[in-house]
Amino acid sequence: MTSTLDICYSKNRHDRSYLDIFLPEGEVKSVFLYFHGGGIVAGEKSFPLKEQLLAEQIAVVCANYRLYPNAKFPEFIEDCAEAAAWVKNHPEKLGGCNKIFVGGSSAGGYLSMMLYFDSRYLGKHGLCCRDFAGFIFDAGQPTAHFNVLKERGVDSRKILLDETAPMFFVEEYDGQPDMLIFVADNDMACRLEQTDLFVRYLKRYGYPDEKIRYVLMRDCKHVSYCTPSSPASENYIDEIAKFIKEV
Repeated sequence: MTSTLDICYSKNRHDRSYLDIFLPEGEVKSVFLYFHGGGIVAGEKSFPLKEQLLAEQIAVVCANYRLYPNAKFPEFIEDCAEAAAWVKNHPEKLGGCNKIFVGGSSAGGYLSMMLYFDSRYLGKHGLCCRDFAGFIFDAGQPTAHFNVLKERGVDSRKILLDETAPMFFVEEYDGQPDMLIFVADNDMACRLEQTDLFVRYLKRYGYPDEKIRYVLMRDCKHVSYCTPSSPASENYIDEIAKFIKEV
């Protein structure tokens, strides 16, 4: 493995506008851009299971983004869009590979969903979700994120669909990229139910079954499977590697 750390991806440099690149030895067959979780209030650019992907010739890029209380909606989404655009536009930093997957866990899953469904963010960089090979949504909130609600003075328990919610922007299927969706059977309150509704909603808009890979992480709590110490981590990373290799 070779690594390049703390690369600034933004034209408007700030203390969270950095990403790390991890390349496998030999050919890079795919790239996974990962956004960390932490409720948009915490977290650092890392992916604890990156070694397993590197062993499959999959490069891993981990990016930071602005957090509450120093950020406000939609600055963290704009950061993620800019990071994705940087990765897309710099294949020379990625072993020449331009097969890029975008995803994240928890808050990172929500942010990745917003990039997929609300075309305005990637559109600012001349891109859209179809410019990427696939997306991985790990326990992301498909409705308005609870801390975005809190920013607006709304009860964070509410389930809303508005311009801050990925589901609000779902449109008829028209060749959008494949997605891999994770959720735990003992996830945080309402996350499993919202994810199930999200999948049904996609199918109502004509998304073919083969474009949606849904993985229920059994006997797990919210993103508990994302660490090497979890017995479920092997299944989790195997599903990611399989998805990236097969798409």
